[in-house]
Amino acid sequence: MTHDPGMALLSAALNAAERGWHVFPLRPNTKRPALHGETACPRTGPCTSGHRKWEERATTDPDRIRAAWAHAPFNVGIATGPSGLLVVDLDVSKDSSSTDAPDGAATFEALCERTGQAVPRTRTVRTASGGHHLYFTAPAAVRLHNTAGTLAPLVDTRAWGGYVVAVGSTIDGTRYELEGPALLRPLPDWLKTLLVPPHPVNRPPVAAPASGRRPYVDAALAKETAAVATAREGRRNATLLRAGRALGRFVASGDLTRTEVEDALQGAGESAGLSAAECRATLRSALDWSITHNQTSAREAA
Repeated sequence: MTHDPGMALLSAALNAAERGWHVFPLRPNTKRPALHGETACPRTGPCTSGHRKWEERATTDPDRIRAAWAHAPFNVGIATGPSGLLVVDLDVSKDSSSTDAPDGAATFEALCERTGQAVPRTRTVRTASGGHHLYFTAPAAVRLHNTAGTLAPLVDTRAWGGYVVAVGSTIDGTRYELEGPALLRPLPDWLKTLLVPPHPVNRPPVAAPASGRRPYVDAALAKETAAVATAREGRRNATLLRAGRALGRFVASGDLTRTEVEDALQGAGESAGLSAAECRATLRSALDWSITHNQTSAREAA
């Protein structure tokens, strides 16, 4: 009997929906959403009254799922927020130059040791990259959002505003597989305490006015930080780049330190949904460019 990958993925989507988890299609063999973006929105169907993003369009309706997966062998995305899930993502190290570089599982275990807690046992999924997703039911009393590196290096979390790739999906020929017991447990209280806002990822930092600093500098820092934190999907990296270049001139003039700008915009970028690594790379490029060009302009003006 020939294995039909499309039917297997449809089954994976329906199985997740039966658990009450809201699913949406990801492009075949990738982690990227297969739904249209705002610029290509036809303003029909679910988007009749305005564009709806993947989190809003994720569904548990089996008829809608069958209709969507009839078009292609889509991978399965689970929108963690609407599904009542908090998923801890233990990533693998991207440092191929060192076999000793700790991965997310090691840094998470070290966190558990430091806090005197046992490593939680819950539904665990092995990812295509060799990392692990730890599934927990999210606490009802607080609305948690994504974090990146807040708990420990290479340890992220997915909640409101995030999604994970479901069991049965395949990337580069490797499937996401359930590993160990399938029992789903509530998020431990000690982890919830570490993840409840405010913290640097869930709330963009607001810089306190420095003594003697000109008010317009603080206003510019607050304005650019807010712009990055509220940037729309598809514009987040560009907004972060522009904000870094705009604030870099204050670093060049000595009105702000580079650390002040990096801390504010890094937190804002991560709260908007960018990865920690993407934020760092974009900020480094933006600030290096802005500081160099503004110092050059100042010398030429002198």
